[in-house]
Amino acid sequence: MAQYLLAIDQGTTSSRAIVFSAQGLPVARAQQEFKQYFPKDGWVEHDGEEIWLTTLKVCREAIEQSGLNPADIAAIGITNQRETTLVWDAVTGTPIHPAIVWQDRRTADYCASLKAAGHEADVANRTGLLIDPYFSATKLRWVLENVPGARERAERGELRFGTVDCFLLWRLTGGKVHRTDATNASRTLLFNIHSQQWDAELLRLFDIPVSLLPEVLDCAAEFGDTDASLLGASIPVRGMAGDQQAALIGQACFQPGMVKSTYGTGCFMIQNTGDQPVVSRNRLLTTVGYRLNGKVSYAVEGSIFVAGAAVQWLRDGIKLISHARDTEALAEQTGDACGVYLVPAFTGLGAPYWDPRARGAIFGLTRDTGIKEIVTAGLQSVCYQTRDLLEAMAQDGAAAPSALRVDGGMVENNWVMQFLSDILGVPVERPEVTETTALGVAYLAGLQAGLYRDLDEVASHWHRQQRFAPRMADEHRKKLYDGWLDAVKRVRSGA
Repeated sequence: MAQYLLAIDQGTTSSRAIVFSAQGLPVARAQQEFKQYFPKDGWVEHDGEEIWLTTLKVCREAIEQSGLNPADIAAIGITNQRETTLVWDAVTGTPIHPAIVWQDRRTADYCASLKAAGHEADVANRTGLLIDPYFSATKLRWVLENVPGARERAERGELRFGTVDCFLLWRLTGGKVHRTDATNASRTLLFNIHSQQWDAELLRLFDIPVSLLPEVLDCAAEFGDTDASLLGASIPVRGMAGDQQAALIGQACFQPGMVKSTYGTGCFMIQNTGDQPVVSRNRLLTTVGYRLNGKVSYAVEGSIFVAGAAVQWLRDGIKLISHARDTEALAEQTGDACGVYLVPAFTGLGAPYWDPRARGAIFGLTRDTGIKEIVTAGLQSVCYQTRDLLEAMAQDGAAAPSALRVDGGMVENNWVMQFLSDILGVPVERPEVTETTALGVAYLAGLQAGLYRDLDEVASHWHRQQRFAPRMADEHRKKLYDGWLDAVKRVRSGA
């Protein structure tokens, strides 16, 4: 029996593929960045063809580097940047417009009009989400309204919509399969998280033809088989989940109350709430954590739009650093009280503010402010935003977590992890395998392929690599965080 799993992790700035052993250890990996497009203020796009080609390339490279035959791969799991919206030709698979990325804010005015018309409460009751440009439905409607002939073609059944997972599955199966999973569906503003079905009332509200939509399956399911010509053999696709839910699984947060926080392009904190959806009073999202064997485990989520993207901006945008790894040494030189606050609201503010018109700013500059202070402020901004989310969860009645499990590229930075623990006042645990997004979807594929008996067996593979305990004085913690709250207030569009 094949004992290896291939995880496709299609993210916001790069496509990755990792081959895992059945023990959850990475055997080989490949990664390729791709271009970001910013055609107008607040607009963010990707080339759908580039997403596909980079994904295919890294899959082939990872398999080759592993030294395995494609037939040694028991199953493929797909995880993806969520909410990013693609519409493609139902025959050729060619996108009719660039992918509109989850960060994109072009539909802010339309969202404001829906809220002004009083729709938000009903939408929230059905989806667990807020009306915001972040989610897929308003992006999809924009494509139908603004690409010539798109609505007419959609009405004739000539087009297909999907998030990135769905688009990749279509391409991997040679256009034979149009499916997604419950976690990705739950991020579209079109899926009823209670009935676990596409919602007819929401389709009417957003004016979306049902023919565009994929079939929704569990996170571990028979999604289809790859075209043999692509990877050297036909490999079954057996797992699928949006990136943050995949990380929840990779971090083995299977018990209600467990919390993980992922630091990639953005930062996403998810708390498992069990078999009942919990409604936030503090503008957090209620979402599907995972769905297995038809049973839903719900979660509460806080979404931060800019985390690792702030470091990318420091590197590529204003060129203060050459490599992301340079930030740790600069922060160690600076310390935690440099007096500078960077609010990275480059595409608005996410939870708990949900202010699409907020814009980034740097406060506290003095004559002796230099590169290291601005870089340190960028790192601190990620931790402060995490504190915002934890505060909102606490105000919703959630108990403080005994520890926060963290993952993603930024968690390799020890300075950031210590400051995160300090500003939260909570221990932070970094696992041995920090690629938990890819690992989670590998576990899903392995569950369906029979490599694991159940979630308990999956949880047995989680191991802590390092624990960071808070050591900051309460008074200092309060002073730093109060400074952050003041800086955020200044960039709010209503301020």
